[in-house]
Amino acid sequence: MGLCLLPPGSPSQRVQFILRTKEDERHVPHHLFSELDEICVKEGQDAEWKETTRWLKFEEDVEDGGERWSKPYVGTLSLHSLSELRSCISSGTVLLDICANSIEELHFMKKIPTGAEASNVLVGELDFLHQPIVAFVRLSPAVLLSGMTEVPIPTRFLFVLLGPEGKAHQYHEIGRSMATIMTDEVFRDVAYEAENGADLVAGIDEFLDQVTVLPPGEWDPSIRIEPPKNVPSQEKRKMPGALDDSASHSTLEKHSGPELQRTGRLFGGLTLDVKRKAPWFWSDFRDGLSLQCLASFLFLYCACMSPVITFGGLLGEATNGHISAMESLLGASMAGVVYSLFAGQPLTILGSTGPVLVFEKILYKFCKEYTLSYLSLRACIGLWTAFLCIVLVATDASCLVCYVTRFTEEAFASLICIIFIYEALEKLSHLRDTYPVHMHSKPAARALPLCPDALFLQECRYLHGEFQGPACGRDGPYTPDVFFWCCILFFATFALSSFLKKFKTSRYFPTRVRSTVSDFAVFLTIVIMVLLDFMVGIPSPKLHVPHTFKPTRDDRGWFISPIGPNPWWTVLAALVPALLCTILIFMDQQITAVIVNRKEHKLKKGCGYHLDLFMVAMMLGVCSVMGLPWFVAATVLSITHVNSLKVESDCSAPGEQPKFLGIREQRVTGLLIFVLMGCSVFFTSVLKFIPMPVLYGVFLYMGVSSLSGIQFFDRLKLFWMPAKHQPDFIYLRHVPLRKVHFFTVIQLICLVLLWTIKVSRAAIIFPMMVLALVFVRKAMDFCFSKRELSFLDDLMPERKKKLDDARNEAGEEEEESQKATEAAAAAAAASSVQLNVGKTSDLDIPKQSSDRTDPSEILILDEMSQTTAWKAESL
Repeated sequence: MGLCLLPPGSPSQRVQFILRTKEDERHVPHHLFSELDEICVKEGQDAEWKETTRWLKFEEDVEDGGERWSKPYVGTLSLHSLSELRSCISSGTVLLDICANSIEELHFMKKIPTGAEASNVLVGELDFLHQPIVAFVRLSPAVLLSGMTEVPIPTRFLFVLLGPEGKAHQYHEIGRSMATIMTDEVFRDVAYEAENGADLVAGIDEFLDQVTVLPPGEWDPSIRIEPPKNVPSQEKRKMPGALDDSASHSTLEKHSGPELQRTGRLFGGLTLDVKRKAPWFWSDFRDGLSLQCLASFLFLYCACMSPVITFGGLLGEATNGHISAMESLLGASMAGVVYSLFAGQPLTILGSTGPVLVFEKILYKFCKEYTLSYLSLRACIGLWTAFLCIVLVATDASCLVCYVTRFTEEAFASLICIIFIYEALEKLSHLRDTYPVHMHSKPAARALPLCPDALFLQECRYLHGEFQGPACGRDGPYTPDVFFWCCILFFATFALSSFLKKFKTSRYFPTRVRSTVSDFAVFLTIVIMVLLDFMVGIPSPKLHVPHTFKPTRDDRGWFISPIGPNPWWTVLAALVPALLCTILIFMDQQITAVIVNRKEHKLKKGCGYHLDLFMVAMMLGVCSVMGLPWFVAATVLSITHVNSLKVESDCSAPGEQPKFLGIREQRVTGLLIFVLMGCSVFFTSVLKFIPMPVLYGVFLYMGVSSLSGIQFFDRLKLFWMPAKHQPDFIYLRHVPLRKVHFFTVIQLICLVLLWTIKVSRAAIIFPMMVLALVFVRKAMDFCFSKRELSFLDDLMPERKKKLDDARNEAGEEEEESQKATEAAAAAAAASSVQLNVGKTSDLDIPKQSSDRTDPSEILILDEMSQTTAWKAESL
């Protein structure tokens, strides 16, 4: 007595049952290229096959005249044609795993994925036929049928529908339905795994279950629907019990990965970070050998140089030259090189921060009042800070980062982006002080006594006249155009960078050219603006780089004694300000690391929060002893670095948007940026041509571009947007709008408070206020449900016992739900046909009835009543 298994009751369960069967080498699904050929008869000529439509993912038609393909679009099918197709498969000939042979031809191969196979659909009408002929054939192995397809790929599937004259349109629509359904990911897998015609029919039934019907009077069928930017995953159709977006948000998920789990051992987290990153070390250099990395390096080098020099200049003013631009360049280069080589996340870019500058000002003022050595006391504070950071690494304190959710991330990132934008505009406005605009002024000229006042400029110069007046300069009338030229350079840099970055999606030029221009967008903009400024010749302010490698002051060297002339007790007293510096360094570093390591970046090589903080601590100690500025992760520069290294799929079907694959994770770009920064003192002859307004424009571009993808700004726009015009965000589907607004208002208030503290004299406590955001977010658990927060934010970690109880409860509910599903399937299958589990014959050829009806004459209601979905509903 043989084993038998009751088939599932619904089409979806039947398809999932089919796809659960073990794959063999002959039935591994591939990408399919589908082609529809129809019989074409011209007067005085024999009938011939003519390609009319093709599919790789979206439909393309041969336009009238047969000389060009249409723009790819989403194919729309009639429900009637799908029912007719089902009738053809259920009553026609189905040949599975047929052997065939052919000779290869060379054709044009474009946009075809490697390993793809062909599905050929042949339909047409012939005058000598009285009954239709229908056949579905699966070849094994796939073979190259000469002249069958326009591209030289092996054919796996053949669908033939030939019938008597008068039904050409119906046959065409059935062929379109067959080719379209073959591009469906789920039915394609069913076609590869099917053992008989019933399996194919089940696949069509499941496809019909997923079909959405558009009312005929509310849209125009002649309009070609544009391909979507993103296509949802079809895995939930393949796997039993797969959760959709709504259900998945209601389950408890871990907010943090294994990198943020406590080990309970000293330096346990650091050890695991090293073990996790060591296997990827050499690949971090191999993966950096690409044109995209070169573009990112050139862009980020220019973007990093200006803030480092500017920060050094501000430090020089605040500390009377004890630490200035030269020290800033050397410190950034040393810290950046070491961090890029050994850090756990080399995509992070180190930079200077505003709170550090405020701290340096306060410390210098304190030392000046009490006649203490500023550099020595600063070295003590820096060494204590480095020691405390290493203690945090030893105790796995970075695990606290798991409490930093999207709410805190976005508030911090938004603030930094706004500061970048504000400071770029502020620096531009300050140029007006150096290059004033003379309002309503008229050039005045006083020449020799023989020269009348009305002389032209050229005549005054010829007669050696002397120019005088508020609008006159040494060489002639002063034209107040420097500030306006700086404005032109500033906004032109921003506009051109944005335009070239989006050039990748342009319709002009080949894909490789567009991608290269997009990768080098900012660098090309800088080059163009420098050349334009040089040709115009207006004396705009330029980038000033120190040209000699030596300390700014002659009374200091490259090594600073931690005690120096200060009393011994200052070494112990330095511990107090070091505590504040430790919080500052920890918060700046780890929040930026969380933003870089977001799940949506699809990083594959892991991260290392403990290792990152350890490297920052080591370089902080070195910089303190050498009297160099302190550097920590820079949020906007790091986000810009990550965005410049995004990788998208190279091969995509016509009309399909390239898929985001992840980030090009490597160490080369960061290493080159900071090596070249250290060598900048030797490039002053070239760097002196870069106008400062151009670099300010780059800052504006980085600030604005980093705002993209921040959910807070998307939610902020909803306040002024009517409901009918609001985008279809996932959280708007599941969270009431008033709750969304409430969440946004809380985040906005926190952002305003952070900004107020940042620009005030209390800026030194800014890290403490960022830490306070974690507690604000924790308090929001009392205002929002967990399900609402799962859509608007991340769920915060719970206490271990509470989390285990919730998981056990969820497991019991899932087990009960699974038992109920199995019972329902068994009940539905009781009245169905039993399916023997065993090897079927390679050929399953139903006998074709001579009185079979033409598929174009099928009644849709009669056909629908035969589907398993209809039967399940009628039970």
